[in-house]
Amino acid sequence: MKQGFFSRLTGIPPLEHPKPAPDAAPPAPLPQPPAVEEIVRDIVRQGLPAAPRKTAVSLRLDADVLDWFRSRGAGYQTRINAVLRAYMDAAR
Repeated sequence: MKQGFFSRLTGIPPLEHPKPAPDAAPPAPLPQPPAVEEIVRDIVRQGLPAAPRKTAVSLRLDADVLDWFRSRGAGYQTRINAVLRAYMDAAR
């Protein structure tokens, strides 16, 4: 085995890794770190103020209005709420 630079200077032989005994149990697996999504979600939750309470309501909308909001993808109910809030703020 070829010696490293520092081993030649100090005269210390290089370390050899011990070989596990054939009947030894395999080492326990290390716990998996949390997924990146969980870490980001926890950071975001800690940084945002608590969301105001929302109330479930039954609301009748014109079909074309609802279709337009739904066509914009997920979160259409949040966007409808934002439009209603903007109207409320403007009417004050």
